[in-house]
Amino acid sequence: MQVNPKILKQKFEKSMPKYNENASVQREMAELLVNTLIKNAGQTFAQILELGCGTGLLTEIIADKLFYEHLTCNDIVEKSKFYLDKIVKNYTFIAGNSMKIKPSGRFDLVISNAMFQWFSSLPSALEQYSRFLNKNGILAFSTFSTENFKEIHSVLGLSLKYLSAAEIKDALEKDFELLEMIEYEKVLEFSNPLELLAHLKNTGVNSLSAKKMTFAGVKNFCDAISANDGKARLTYAPVIVAARRK
Repeated sequence: MQVNPKILKQKFEKSMPKYNENASVQREMAELLVNTLIKNAGQTFAQILELGCGTGLLTEIIADKLFYEHLTCNDIVEKSKFYLDKIVKNYTFIAGNSMKIKPSGRFDLVISNAMFQWFSSLPSALEQYSRFLNKNGILAFSTFSTENFKEIHSVLGLSLKYLSAAEIKDALEKDFELLEMIEYEKVLEFSNPLELLAHLKNTGVNSLSAKKMTFAGVKNFCDAISANDGKARLTYAPVIVAARRK
């Protein structure tokens, strides 16, 4: 399914005040992403573009672990700049859909955490960002594979069009040399289904539908997703990618 960018923007903007305290998996992904980048391409990049910077989970790690001359950050939510101003100085902020922005100049690193899954066409996104990079520039991103949120899909039938690791590799082949790909699963456990729903809301990933769940809908969801012990579980399936522009 495709997601309306306006709905995506609204949901993520609402989630911002509670995002950092709830986004444990996204924080883990950001740390692994930068560590994988450093392992394969080093720590120094003159010009860096971060896409989907949000509340700055990845931005903070970039500022701490990487060396750069200038950092450009982008997010669909204008309010993101409020969070980034507390983390970095002397940076450029570009508000807007990351597929429609037109930054000046080229970059040595384009990096993004937990955002690429929202693209309706990963190959189109990769082709665009290859044009943003200098020759031999690095693209580093994290996304999710087919098992992501399988519990939600099983109960509600809602899911993004997640790609398998093999499909992501195929999409990279045209413009990039794959340096490393890491795929794993992380299962979060909640004491009850309502906590799981709150987690989805507070991390902005309830953007799959614009419709609000009715009381009956919430009850049916809770009944369906509850395990025998009354708890609820949610599977994340991150994929970490580091690639070099050909």
